[in-house]
Amino acid sequence: MILTDFKAAPGKTTMKIARTLAAAALAFTTACATAPQVKPTPVTETAPQAPHAQVAGQPSKPVPAPTPPSADAGPHELFMSALASFDAGDYEAARKGFEQVVAKAPQSLNAQFNVGLIAERQAKPAEAQAAYEKVLSVDPNHQPSLLNLGRLYRLQDRFEDAIGLYEKALKTPGHEHDVALLNNLTVAYRLAGKFELAEATARRVLARSKDNPDAYKNLALIYYDQGQYRLAEVVSANARKLAENDPGVYNNLGMIYLKQNDRSRALAQFQKAVSLDPKFAPGYLNIGAMSLAYRDYTGAERAFSKAVELDPASYEGHLYYAYALDGQKGRDPKKGLTAGEAFEKVLTLRPDQPDAICGAGWAYAAERAGWDKALGFFERCKSLASTSPQDQQMIAAKVQGIQAMKKSGQPDPAAEHKKEATTAPGANGSLLDKVSEEAARQEGPLPEETAPAGDAASGETAPSSEAPAAADSAAPAAPEGSSPAPSPVP
Repeated sequence: MILTDFKAAPGKTTMKIARTLAAAALAFTTACATAPQVKPTPVTETAPQAPHAQVAGQPSKPVPAPTPPSADAGPHELFMSALASFDAGDYEAARKGFEQVVAKAPQSLNAQFNVGLIAERQAKPAEAQAAYEKVLSVDPNHQPSLLNLGRLYRLQDRFEDAIGLYEKALKTPGHEHDVALLNNLTVAYRLAGKFELAEATARRVLARSKDNPDAYKNLALIYYDQGQYRLAEVVSANARKLAENDPGVYNNLGMIYLKQNDRSRALAQFQKAVSLDPKFAPGYLNIGAMSLAYRDYTGAERAFSKAVELDPASYEGHLYYAYALDGQKGRDPKKGLTAGEAFEKVLTLRPDQPDAICGAGWAYAAERAGWDKALGFFERCKSLASTSPQDQQMIAAKVQGIQAMKKSGQPDPAAEHKKEATTAPGANGSLLDKVSEEAARQEGPLPEETAPAGDAASGETAPSSEAPAAADSAAPAAPEGSSPAPSPVP
């Protein structure tokens, strides 16, 4: 029942499957105080108090199909129709609708923002980034775009770009104490390893109000990253008192308990997190990582499948999902084909991700129908600088075997599948060595007692990105702070 010291499965390169569980380590994610995805409240010019649109695939009740706008519809009618399509889960129709709004009313920045938001939901980060940057070229202070663009930078490990974006925005007159920006800047500093600046920024928020749970969560994460787990737990207590129904609190406590080797208690915290919010992707990532660690590939597949459903733009979620499928290919070679497709999905998000390139090769090699693809990915894997000589030898042997079997018309020996099925894919390192890149960008841990003297809190948090932004004349977005957002980032 230990989450460390996994061994590479025979028949796979140490690099490929050693990274399988090494990467699973990344699945263990904390929830940053500034939620990773901005989910603004859909408000219209005429209904400033309109409720949140439901996340696609997770409606609380059936959503009727939207009525198509009339041929001569104006921007407002088009906007409302696109919003209805979003609520119904028809992202393509919503995207086209908001693009029509932009074409007719270029000043509609929230419609342009929503184009970016939908691109994120469709796992098209480059298009999302372009949309947010277009909004900011017109209005540098459009907060939903600032927050989502900064999150995308963090997802790409462009921490300095995120820092620069937030620091510039905070220098704008009237925005010096913007809580959402400060909380996001705290996260960016922390991810960049600038812990002193991160702590100072968190305390800058706390100095103005002692009731900001996100600032406490960020502060706890700073201590967590530096190995001060008890202090992180103590600081988390304040956040829990302020936001006892915040799933990020329990998710982060689960991370702390893992570091304290209390795995059963950790699992209970992750399960508590998703019970509080069934849309909380980091919790499913962590449950999946624990399942993967215990060789429960079926359970891991269920958890990671849910995580990628909730956060399709998360390359990590797709990567872990692929690992869970890959672990079952010994019993069912067709799972290898599905795993290969999942690895390819990772590559649409991160084209040069070495684990996905090599993983796709080994996954597709499990089934004759995937052999041609396997050979292509093996060739790419061999050319990577990270591929060791031993890995190259193993790949060469596998390629020779596939080519021989293709020539003779023989199937891949079942014995090899059985051999791989009995050994868990794993790594020599601990699953707990690193906080997930993505979830690191989500919410922050929660404490049990009083935080150190000097902690105060304030303000709101970043807008969330489950629902599209309101029409420009309305308030831009709902606060995001303590509410956990899937995937990627604070």
